[in-house]
Amino acid sequence: MADMSRFTIICPCCEATLTVDAETGALLSHEEKAKPLASFDEMVKGLDKQKQMREQIFAQELSSMKNRDRILEEKFQEAMKRAEKDKDKPYRNPMDID
Repeated sequence: MADMSRFTIICPCCEATLTVDAETGALLSHEEKAKPLASFDEMVKGLDKQKQMREQIFAQELSSMKNRDRILEEKFQEAMKRAEKDKDKPYRNPMDID
């Protein structure tokens, strides 16, 4: 006879086996699906792909950092213009407004 106090569920995403308590819904155990061992050549190819991905992300971040100084300077100048335009108005802290 099956134990009705526990449910065994297989995850559709990762195919892990989950054991759940029927009364509380608490997770009792989790077993990941056994992964087959890859060959050495496949592992090397995976590392090469990871290296290319890291280099690509680094190049993107480097190019964004080149423009960062210019963008921040433009934002600062715009804020200075607004501050000069609104200098006649007294500053009101939004937290003080009731």
